Amino acid sequence: MKTFNIPTYYRSPIISRVKAIRSKFDKRKKDFTPTRLNFGNVEFILGRHFGFCFGVENAIEISYKAIEENPDKRIFLLSQMIHNPGVNGDLEKHGIQFLQDTKGNQIIPWSEVKADDVVIIPAFGTTLEIESILNKIGVDTPRYDTTCPFVERVWKKSEKLGSDAYTVIIHGKDNHEETRATFSHASASAKSIVIRDIEEAKLLGEMILGERTESDFLQLFVGRYSGNFSYNTDLTKIGVVNQTTMLASETQEISDYLAEIMIQKFGEENSKNHFANTRDTLCYATNDNQSATIALLEEEANLAIVVGGYNSSNTSHLVELCERKFKTFYIKDENEIQADNSVHHFNMHTNQQVESNPFLPENRPLKIVLTSGASCPDATVDRVIQCILEMTNTNADIELALTKFKETLNEEI
Repeated sequence: MKTFNIPTYYRSPIISRVKAIRSKFDKRKKDFTPTRLNFGNVEFILGRHFGFCFGVENAIEISYKAIEENPDKRIFLLSQMIHNPGVNGDLEKHGIQFLQDTKGNQIIPWSEVKADDVVIIPAFGTTLEIESILNKIGVDTPRYDTTCPFVERVWKKSEKLGSDAYTVIIHGKDNHEETRATFSHASASAKSIVIRDIEEAKLLGEMILGERTESDFLQLFVGRYSGNFSYNTDLTKIGVVNQTTMLASETQEISDYLAEIMIQKFGEENSKNHFANTRDTLCYATNDNQSATIALLEEEANLAIVVGGYNSSNTSHLVELCERKFKTFYIKDENEIQADNSVHHFNMHTNQQVESNPFLPENRPLKIVLTSGASCPDATVDRVIQCILEMTNTNADIELALTKFKETLNEEI
């Protein structure tokens, strides 16, 4: 597997070693059982897979390479590199400026960008419209294009669907950078619609079956369908792709539901001509992280902590999963944990940061489920562990905890 040259301060003395141990005993990454780090007073139950994925490490490597190779040039990012405040903040400290915010609003006018400036395309990719603007300016966009290969795979699948006259149904958040990029690329070769969830898939299903009117479609999906969309003809052949950070199980549920709708409308013998199998667009890292989090739900614990940026889509879905069983705290880093046993955490249902006190229960020993999003550095998770050990006056004997964990793996083998 490819290794990336990223700054050492994103690595960690604890989690990096945990992952190395797991990799040694499970080279094919098929074992989703959690990792247990027992410090006596506190036991951390870690997801098998979490933290930086291939696409994120690739994007970070290219970004710091751009900084190193262009000491005398202005360097811009189209928007946030990834949805992690620590990573984006560090890039800003190195002089990188953002051209847009995460919603696509302009921060620095295009007119200020010059041909010899460096512009980094973030891991989410970008729209064809923005690519055209940069090309007209004369910017060398391919040189520092960090678009995730799995996002590009969705674009290629969308193009293939369009070439076969299928309409592309994109499961995603329409205001997310990746979905805006995917919609732009898909719309270039196929009629396209963005749907947010299974409820909207059901509304679309009613439209396919003729149970709702064209007026309903235009109203419900305003701003989320491609130009010259024909309500009467463009819903007869469809295929589903996704924003790679969405909940994979929901994408599959949407796909299965719409496949059944096409069977209802055209009959099982004809449905294959009206619904395309697109399961290969699901991101392996998203699948692995979510599967590892689902495995955590088999555990017993006092609480769960999910670490990641508050605008991170993939992290929010890990929170959703943990909330099914545990009292869950969504924090961006260790600085949200206070010495008085309170915690500032994010309520993604109200989109507000809230405070809880007490954070940790008094009873010992504690069992804490811990995982993080794909854009969260392992070093941040390390610091959360160390912060809690300090708060609970627990002996932070890392070597002993790792030795105990390795012994359990040897016993299993």
